[in-house]
Amino acid sequence: MTKTLQACLIALSVVLVTPSYAKTPPSESQFEQVLSTAHALYKDVQEGANADYIPALAKVDSNLFGIALVTAKGKVYSKGDVDTEFSIQSISKVFTLSLAMEQQGADAIQEKIGVNATGLPFNSVTAIELNQARAVNPLVNAGAMATVSLLDGDTDKQKWGSIAHWYNDFANRKLTVLDDIYKSESATNGHNRAIAELLKSYDRFYSDVDLALDVYTRQCSVGVTTKDLAMMASVLANAGVHPITGKKLMEPENVSRVLAVMTTAGLYETSGDWAYQVGLPAKSGVGGGIIAVVPGKFAIAVFSPKLDKAGNSVRAQLAIDYIAEKADVTIF
Repeated sequence: MTKTLQACLIALSVVLVTPSYAKTPPSESQFEQVLSTAHALYKDVQEGANADYIPALAKVDSNLFGIALVTAKGKVYSKGDVDTEFSIQSISKVFTLSLAMEQQGADAIQEKIGVNATGLPFNSVTAIELNQARAVNPLVNAGAMATVSLLDGDTDKQKWGSIAHWYNDFANRKLTVLDDIYKSESATNGHNRAIAELLKSYDRFYSDVDLALDVYTRQCSVGVTTKDLAMMASVLANAGVHPITGKKLMEPENVSRVLAVMTTAGLYETSGDWAYQVGLPAKSGVGGGIIAVVPGKFAIAVFSPKLDKAGNSVRAQLAIDYIAEKADVTIF
């Protein structure tokens, strides 16, 4: 019996012996129990493997598993390894997209980057060549690097400074770059450089390639905890207002557009399956994190390093699916 099948059988037994939330979603006071149950159900699932194309990620303890939930009112619930720091990786794309949208406007994102899902892997070159307009998507590598190139500023200090300040505002603490991850990614980012140069040749890249590539690599190497990610995502759940500080970080209409892109492309080529099964805007990262947003209610973040073939955390998907089902939430 596989660990996944075993977890499913455990989940079924839990459903049979505990009250159903199908018609009565859990109150906030019950979230702690829902998270604890999700953690217990999936902590022993062993399917998947750490990302190894970035050597430093292969060394991360694959047993780590943390779940955090932050409500739109700022209440925090958590279970497991939620204070362990790991690299944000592609989840950073959501927040850099948010910054670019606030700086440049939603139309500029659609016209200069593109917002349609590619349906191909996150590092695909074919996706660029197949699209005659060379449009990509802000949540795959090509579009994410182009988004960095579109940010205000012509220097490293300007672009990185705005990203770092922006991330700190969302997390409500000062985040730092994990140097070992940054060095490891910088030494192995030849494919991303090729993608950036290809976009540049089609006039779909808007600053110096070396500058944007370095800033992009650095943003993916930012260290976060599961609690940090849930806090950052809670701003999107609260229509752009930070639930703790009360600071307005985004216009509500821009939040809606970011959530739309997350819904269609947040889990790469399996985004359709995710929308069908879970029905929440989400974004994964090869560091093992996934965030999911329930607009107006709460945000969930889960960290577990073992990934499926598309690059999405196996345990994180199972845990978020379980929590969303118990909370009876879907944007559809």
